[in-house]
Amino acid sequence: MVVTRVPLAPLVEIGPPLTPEEVHRYSRHLLLPQIGDAGQRRLRHARVCVVGAGGLGSPVLLYLAAAGVGRVGIVDDDRVELSNLQRQVVHGTGDVGRLKVDSARDAVRRLDPSIDVTLHPVRLTMANVDDVLAGYDLVVDGTDNFPTRYLVNDACVRLGVPLVWGSIFQFDAQVAVFWGRPPQGGGVLAVQLRDLFPAPPPAGSVPSCAEGGVLGALCGQVGSVMAAEAVKLITGAGRVLLGQVLVLDGLDGRWTAIPLVADGSRSPRARAEDGLDDSCAAGDGDGDEGGSRVATCTPRELQERLERRARGVEDFALVDVRQPAERSIVSIPGAHGVPLGAIVDGSGLGDIPTGLPVVLYCRSGTRSEQAARLLLAAGYRNVTHLDGGILAWVDQVAPELPRY
Repeated sequence: MVVTRVPLAPLVEIGPPLTPEEVHRYSRHLLLPQIGDAGQRRLRHARVCVVGAGGLGSPVLLYLAAAGVGRVGIVDDDRVELSNLQRQVVHGTGDVGRLKVDSARDAVRRLDPSIDVTLHPVRLTMANVDDVLAGYDLVVDGTDNFPTRYLVNDACVRLGVPLVWGSIFQFDAQVAVFWGRPPQGGGVLAVQLRDLFPAPPPAGSVPSCAEGGVLGALCGQVGSVMAAEAVKLITGAGRVLLGQVLVLDGLDGRWTAIPLVADGSRSPRARAEDGLDDSCAAGDGDGDEGGSRVATCTPRELQERLERRARGVEDFALVDVRQPAERSIVSIPGAHGVPLGAIVDGSGLGDIPTGLPVVLYCRSGTRSEQAARLLLAAGYRNVTHLDGGILAWVDQVAPELPRY
């Protein structure tokens, strides 16, 4: 089915006249007939909320600020880590340890001190997401986890706010514009994230960027497209990606546009509680699988057990369920690698002894908890996993080792 994209009316009303300084600053926009004075005044009058100040949020924030968006909201409760800097260009080395919203605000104000920056250093939940996003003309989702994407999408549907959405993993990316509940009678195509992916995948079934990696420069490429879609929505210039999903194969250097239509069998009012946890991180990170937890050990407890094993006092199998590329960055000495996927499909069970206690670990504890449940279901009796994963091990036992 071919979906015809039609121009949309400008999302934002024309704001006050530009000052002489603003005319000078935005002169290259003023030269564009599709934007001009009226479009730039709409941009100055616009209120845009960017969820996630990470890999995608960084270029989005910089280009929205450079474009002159009058009010920019930033949602993120994370702090800057050294491993972020490979792709999150809104932050610098001196920002490591700071809240991302504070670092991003400073970068925006370096570009244009007149921009009104509203910070939301919160973890989005079903209880607060509507309050955080209400009052904005447009939302841009630059997050890196499935629960938050659906939480933001469902809130935008309830609020009737358009959403610019992007997703990136390794060398692949997708960009789209969603408007799940547009104004009636305007001829706007109603489409949302749940028309593309009806429900989030099971926790742990899809690796995050922290587990699988991402080409840093691709974030700039995709984030710039997202920022351009936001500018087009605000000003009414051109045709936005509503009813289209733009798919990028970064290794092949190819963009492909795929039509997207609404799922007529789905309830028109999305519910935030469908398949989602109660709270979600706005930036990069691993989610919690939920449900009852299996037995855990702390990094200090594992260290003591490894010392006892070295003395021959205790014996157990230490299993790293991460991917080989992750293990090459940092690992715990004496661990045997069996990727989670090999435990899921059973091919790796022969590499895990049944007659010994088993301690599992991953990056943050999510995959190791899933692996522990699978081993218990397969008949293993004494299974424990490292609480907080190797990140906690580095923090508490081996700070000389790298984080990722």
